[in-house]
Amino acid sequence: MTTVVIRKDKKGSYRGFYCMGHAGYAGKGRPDVLCAAVSALTIGTVNSLEALAGESITTAQDEEAGFLRCDFESELQEKSSFLMDSMVFSLENISREYGDRYLQVKFEEV
Repeated sequence: MTTVVIRKDKKGSYRGFYCMGHAGYAGKGRPDVLCAAVSALTIGTVNSLEALAGESITTAQDEEAGFLRCDFESELQEKSSFLMDSMVFSLENISREYGDRYLQVKFEEV
């Protein structure tokens, strides 16, 4: 199962996110459309925040473990918050579609 944890502060501002695990939707050793979707959304958002919005972020990843962490070094601009809203919206839709047996989206106050 893949878990994505969205980190927000007490004001509700995004502070980062991390994801971990492999969905296991396709079975061991087979290409997994669910993992690919989660990866495309999370990595695409990280790249957009950095390259298009100019945000300062810190990332860590371990592809084999299915781990990606993204921390925001300052409060996000409005357009960056919209990018995060879009990622969260899409991930929650995928979780509803495929079930939380494969993908869970959680929130953490930091």
